[in-house]
Amino acid sequence: AAMAARCRLAARFHHIHGANIRLDASHTQATRVESFANGLCFSQEPLAPGKIFLVEIEEKELGWCGHLRVGLTAHDPQSLEVVPEYSLPDLVNLGDTWVFAITRNHNRVVVEGEEVQARGRPWEPFLLIERVRIPRDTLVGRSRPGRYSHLLDDLYKTNVLPATARRSRIGVLYAPQPDGTADMHIVINGEDMGPSARGLPTARPLYAVIDVFASTKSVRVIPVDYGFPSLQTLCRLVIQKHVVHRLAIDGLDLPPLLKSFCQHE
Repeated sequence: AAMAARCRLAARFHHIHGANIRLDASHTQATRVESFANGLCFSQEPLAPGKIFLVEIEEKELGWCGHLRVGLTAHDPQSLEVVPEYSLPDLVNLGDTWVFAITRNHNRVVVEGEEVQARGRPWEPFLLIERVRIPRDTLVGRSRPGRYSHLLDDLYKTNVLPATARRSRIGVLYAPQPDGTADMHIVINGEDMGPSARGLPTARPLYAVIDVFASTKSVRVIPVDYGFPSLQTLCRLVIQKHVVHRLAIDGLDLPPLLKSFCQHE
């Protein structure tokens, strides 16, 4: 129960953040309100081993070069005298921080003599990262349903977005290794990019780093159910099962927030 509560806390943004960031009341949405920098955010709590911190890109802003930056840090956000302007290079230069810029191409880190393993098929129901097992459907970002999208559900489910697009989902986690260290993995729309950094210290708490940088203006934390689905997820499935298609949810006599949750893939 304590671990479950800790994971729920981790699925929010920390109250310590960059000068240009504004959080919503739930601390699950982070928006950069001006400029292109000072958009650094952290998870509210350290991540548990194998637990992903997942965000969805909600808003983009034209006119800037660069995209979202994601990673991990061993620095407690409350210990920072000043939140750095940039994750790269400022936060990384403090040490014990591993951050990567998200682009359309994301390379794996391969140890000499190691072969890159083939990635799993995108339609497999679970993403497997070493001993970590994550439901893939939650990890995959897709465009919002259109007026006639209920006629194209099969196509809709396989219509994976580019990494830097609106509605794209990007997450970070660490997988402990036999030598006592950990590998950092970045997951983009349900696809594991492989170890992006190795040798992370597991003896220290590791916080997720989300830098809402340049053309990325707003992101939202997406909760991920492990094992048994949550009660709210089960309620959503029941509602979706008893409507003709997703757009019919608009006509139900439900609170707006519940409607939004039920329509959310």
